Order: sequence, then C-alpha cells, then structure tokens
Amino acid sequence: MTLLDPTTVNGADADAVYLAFVEWAESTGIRLYPAQDEAVIEIVSGQNLILSTPTGTGKSLVAIGAHFAALTEGRRTYYTAPIKALVSEKFFSLVDVFGAANVGMVTGDSAVNADAPIVCCTAEILANLALREGADADVGQVVMDEFHFYGDPDRGWAWQVPLLTLPQAQFVLMSATLGDVTELASDLTRRTGRETAVVTGVERPVPLHFFYETTPIHETIEDLLHTDRAPVYIVHFSQAAAMERAQALASAKVATREQRDAIADLIGGFRFTTAFGKTLSRLLRLGIGVHHAGMLPKYRRLVEQLAQRGMLRVICGTDTLGVGINVPIRTVLLTALTKFDGQRMRQLNAREFHQIAGRAGRAGFDTAGTVVAQAPEHETENLAAIRKAGDDPKKKRKIIRKKAPDGFVSWGEPSFQKLISSEPETLTSHMQITSAMMLNVIARGGDAFGNMRALVYDNHEPRAKQRLLALRALGIYRTLLESGVVENGPDGVRLTVDLQPNFALNQPLSPFALAAFELLDPDSATFALDMISIVESTLDDPRAILSQQEFIARGEAVAAMKAEGIEYDERMELLEQITWPKPLEELLAAAFQTFSAAQPWIRDFELHPKSVVRDMYERAMSFGEYVAFYKTARSEGVVLRYLSDAYRAASQTIPEHLKTEELRDLIEWLGELVRQVDSSLLDEWQELVSGVLVDPDDEPVVPPAPKRLTANVRAFRILVRNELFRRVQLAAREDLESLDALDPAFDGWSDALDAYFAEHDEILTGADARGSALLLIEQGAEQWTVRQILDDPAGDHDWGISATVDLAASDEAGEAVIHVTGVDRL
Repeated sequence: MTLLDPTTVNGADADAVYLAFVEWAESTGIRLYPAQDEAVIEIVSGQNLILSTPTGTGKSLVAIGAHFAALTEGRRTYYTAPIKALVSEKFFSLVDVFGAANVGMVTGDSAVNADAPIVCCTAEILANLALREGADADVGQVVMDEFHFYGDPDRGWAWQVPLLTLPQAQFVLMSATLGDVTELASDLTRRTGRETAVVTGVERPVPLHFFYETTPIHETIEDLLHTDRAPVYIVHFSQAAAMERAQALASAKVATREQRDAIADLIGGFRFTTAFGKTLSRLLRLGIGVHHAGMLPKYRRLVEQLAQRGMLRVICGTDTLGVGINVPIRTVLLTALTKFDGQRMRQLNAREFHQIAGRAGRAGFDTAGTVVAQAPEHETENLAAIRKAGDDPKKKRKIIRKKAPDGFVSWGEPSFQKLISSEPETLTSHMQITSAMMLNVIARGGDAFGNMRALVYDNHEPRAKQRLLALRALGIYRTLLESGVVENGPDGVRLTVDLQPNFALNQPLSPFALAAFELLDPDSATFALDMISIVESTLDDPRAILSQQEFIARGEAVAAMKAEGIEYDERMELLEQITWPKPLEELLAAAFQTFSAAQPWIRDFELHPKSVVRDMYERAMSFGEYVAFYKTARSEGVVLRYLSDAYRAASQTIPEHLKTEELRDLIEWLGELVRQVDSSLLDEWQELVSGVLVDPDDEPVVPPAPKRLTANVRAFRILVRNELFRRVQLAAREDLESLDALDPAFDGWSDALDAYFAEHDEILTGADARGSALLLIEQGAEQWTVRQILDDPAGDHDWGISATVDLAASDEAGEAVIHVTGVDRL
C-alpha cells in the first residue's frame, strides 16, 4: 500500500488536505461513499464528528482521514477501542498507512513507540491520561471507535471522561448503533468550542434482507446453504448451545469434497492439543467453524483466518465473532431473540440486534446480506403439526399444541419486525467516581477541588445521580486525607506519595501483593506456593474453574456430613459456607485491611483468594488433565488466559530477592505450560515488552510449533516431577486401575504396593513428599533416569519409583513422557 504522507500538505488549508486524502484513497482503489466524503470534509474543517452509520460503510477510512488531518496540523491523535485485539489490529493497519515511525500502541502491560504522533490504546488508557493531565495533555484529536460502549454499565465512564476533561481535542465518535445523539453533540460543542457534525441515517452499501423462518432449524440451514447464502453465522447466546449446534451439523453435508480437502491441506500441520481442539479439528474439516470467548486464542484465530479465506460454510458461535474483525459473512441466523444478561432472561434490545445483524453482507464481498430469525422451537413444531393435519377438521381438533418451556421469555415474528424497524436506544451515561480517579485528578496539580467538582457536577448524569457521586467523592477524599495519602496545604490539595505512570491500569493490587510477600517465611516448606497464592488473590476470578471447585467441595462435604449423620436442614445451612479453596484467606484479609488504612484507594478493588495455579501444581496435572478434571473444556481459553495472567504477574510482581530456586522453578513451569498449550498469549506479551510485534495478518494459518519443551530444563524438571508425583498420589490411594492406565507397559504396580504396605501404613503426599530432595534425576542426552522416593511415615525413605524420561517423545508430545521401570525398595 502507498503510504499516506501528511508532510506533503503540512500547514495547508482544509481544501488541500481534503484533496490530498481523496487522491491517496483513489490511488489505493477506494472511491469514497457520500457519507465518508461528508465526514472527511467536516473533520478537515475542524469540526467534531459523530459518525453513526451501518456496518460496512467504511468508518475505518474516515478514521484514517481524521488522523491524516490532525498530523498535517502537527496535532497528536489518539485512536481508542474497547478491546486489546482491536487496538492491536488497528495499530498494524495504521502502520501500513502511515509507516511504523508514526504509529504507537499503549497497553496496561507496556508500550510500543509511545511517543508517536498516532497512538492506539484502549479507552481506559486515554481516560486515565485525561484525568492525570486534563487540558494540558498532548491530545489534539481523539477517534473513539465502538463508541456505543459509552453505555456499558461497568466501563462506560472511560468513554465519557475524555469528553469531559479534554476541551482542547477534536473528537470523532464512531459506531454503527448510537441512537439519538442530539444532546451528546450539543454538549460536545459546548465543551470544545467546535461545532459538532452528525453523519447518520446512511443506507448500507450492502443492503440487508430479513426473514423469519418457521421451518425446523436444520431445514433452514440446508436452505441457506443450497441457495448461495453461505457463509452462515449461526448466533447462539450460550457457548454450550453453539457447540451442540456444530456437533449436530456434523452429519449434514455442509462442504463439498473439494472444500473439505482444501481445508485439510491447510490445517494439516496445526497442533490441536486439547480435547476441545480435537473436536474442533473434526468440525473444521467438515467446513464447520466454532467461535466463542471460551476457546483458546489459537483456535479462535484459526477459525477467523479460515473464515476470512471463505473456507468455512457455517460458523456456530456466540456474538463474539466480528467485533472489530473483518470476517466475510453473508448470512446471520439468530437462533433466538432473547439472551441471559447475567441477571435475567430478556429480549434483545435494538442496539444488540443491529450490532449482530450488521455482521451480514460485507462490502467488497457481497451484493446483499441476509438476516434470518429462527422461530421458537415450540412454534415451529405447532405449525408443522397444523400443516400435517391439512384441511381435515378432525385432525386439527386432535392437535395437542406444544407449550413454551418453563421460564420462556416470549418472542416471535412481531418482536423480530419491531427490532428491524427500531432505532438503537439513546446511550445512557454510567459515570463513576473512584479513589484511583481522584488520585489521578489530584496528581494533575492546580485546582484539584475545582477539577473534581467539574467531574462530579458537569458530567452527563442527571442531577440526582450527580449528588450521589458528590457524596461518594467526599467520602473518598476524607479517607485519603485521614490516611495521609493526600494533604491539604496552603497551595491546595496534593499527594504525599508518588504514583506510577500506569497507575490503576495494570495489576492495581500489585502494591498490596508486594507488602503481603514480606509476611511469608522463606524457610517455610510451602513458601513458593504461598507466594503464588498471594499473586492469585490479585487476579480476576476464572469463574468456570471456581464454580466447579465449589461444586466438588460441596459434593465431598455432603458425603462427609451424611456419614456423620447430620440432618438435612443443618447440612444445607453448612453447605452455604463451603466455597472453592482460598489459601491464606485470613492472613490476606487482615493484611488487606491494614494496607487499605494507609492506601485507601486500594478499596476500589477486591481481593480474590483462590487456588488455580496452586491447585494444578499440587494435583500434578497437565493443562488437559486439569480442564478434563473440572469439566471446563468449553472454557479452556478462559482458564489458559488466567494461567497466562498469573505467569506474567508472578514474573513482574515478585521481587528477585524473594524468588527462591523452588519458586523460580514453579514460575518457569507455569510459563512453559502456557506456551506449550498456546504460545500466542505469551508471545503477544513478550513482543509488547520487546517492542517488536508481528502483524497478525502475516501469521500463517499453521503457526510454528512451540520451542522444544526439553530446552527449558528448569520447567521440564517440574513437568517430570508432576508426572512422577501423580503416580505417588495414585499409589497412596491404591488406585491400581489409574496406575495401570498410566503405565500399560509396566505390570508390577499391584505386587509393589502389596510389598510397600506390608512395611508402611501409608504413602504421604504433603509438601515434603513433593520436595526436590525426594526426586533424583540423572540427565542424559536422549533420556533422563529418575527416581521418585516415597515419603513414608517413619521417614525411612527406603522405597521409590524408578523411571526413564524420553526427551524426543516429550518434545513431540509437548509434555513429559515417562516410562516406569520399577517400584521397589532401595
């Protein structure tokens, strides 16, 4: 692509800037739509712009025009988006247009070319910069993509704060579903002194056709496939339903033999390493994709790449596909018009419907798009029964109409037609005031009271809500003052502590973790795992795992209480107190209380004691085994993302002087575990840290295999230890069936355990049993010879498990491959 060079028209008038941009666009084969043309003219004329046009009308090109106009005037311009994946994608696309020297990216983790004149970041990054620097911030223009997130109850504040605190900036607010923006435009003009143009009501270049289908869904899908309306995205509102639909389609002929062969050739070398991955591999080879937020990133990316190449005829998923990703979909099939929003089941609102429907029919790919709503199943079955009865009155009278299932939220064709004709709802403000926000405002200097008062009383909230925000702000200020974090002197309010540059953006509980680390005893047998438990308490909860841990814990508790003869009502009462494992809960709660007295801003965040990394380590499980044990295959991506966050937090947060050899081993093991399952999570982070990024569009469909597992000796030792300790745990339970399944070539387990238990009462599995002192390793070039000594109650340590470790097989499998050769007395 020809680079767009703003220096050619630096300081030129608006007409020259406009013509230069249009000439560049036409040189790339793009002719501006009328709405794009109007939007660019308003921007180069210095106006704010609210661009609310349908998906496929080229808002990205308008954003490029905005950045170009800002650069010709020497103004710094920011592009914001709601998710890091979209920020990253936009970063690479702008590098292609403006050159690498002109574009930077800032995340909570690190920054790439952060001083560039164009900066890509999430909305929260810009919001915190705006709070910290206000009108003095080097922000000449803000392009906010997916601006409908302004209405998000949890994150909407980050879209509002820049509008309130950056009067010097020109704003370009973009979304396909903004609703009535009259008040927003007027407010923006008042604050910035610039007129605000609104471009909306534009016809889609690719028109949509809407249909309500009452045939059974498998017939609907067959009809779409046979009438040239593929690729079809089948939208479900649960991950389980999406997977079930994909499985059901496996018996249908979705793709031709030639299409299936082409897919098989393309993905032949891809590592489908998990149970879900093996199922996905089978479905992809049939031309069926699956896409939802619980998948491993490498699987989601593979589905997106195949979809972008037009190789998947059907994709079953949730509404995650297409958020900022240009995937060609001809037809969107909605399996329902209701969703569970975390609190209740309800009908889709107009904004949600148009966001989903807008995925259909992409410019440059299709001449039209199709949106189909599938009738509720009971309605479909009732209509089928009526059709079967024909004109026979007797048969019609005998029809027993199927009722809607319990809890069904009614919807039908009238609901569908209403959604089609409805405009998106007007965006609702969700302003918040937190300790972190107040500290950033105070750190700005100047009139902190005045700045805070403006933030509280001159926002988009109604007056009653503003008064509540004022009470909240007053309570926060008093707490900060009492704790000595701020002081009120003759020159106004000032901080008594230094805030880090990325304060409140990355690992906000890290300062607490640093203080809590010092409470542990480095000589304790559980020191390394306790350090990890502190790190885990600062991370967001992986609900899929925790709910399963709680379910298992309650199941075990019920069995124990029944054995003790506890009555039902008392059992139910006691069960309410049982939750997932929370190591160091009392210690951490007391420490958090003490720390928050001196650093009250920490109360904006909650401590979450839990055991996921520790649990996996203590159970000596691989990732696949852990996911299978807790039955969370559908959410394996969420689990791995948590493990990746834990690895990064442990690597960055734990001071070097506190990292014992055992703790270093544990951190290395965790990093290697994540890398072997899906290296993309750590690769992205390490690329950001190093400042060298790889464009996702340049990635091959089949990514390179991870580095040799055995090359990381420290991490591989832990994997070997886990494999041996798993056998220790099974031997302690005398689980011969599982031991024989692990070691089919070794037939001595039964006799060995009989002989051991003739001498010792039990095999211990505590911290000492897992210790490095009881694992002897002799490293060879092709294999290791290992001896796991069993921890007996008398401390004789006279029995052990002997095994060999096949290094080549381990590299191939991505896990330690162990062959037990003996279980005997020393």
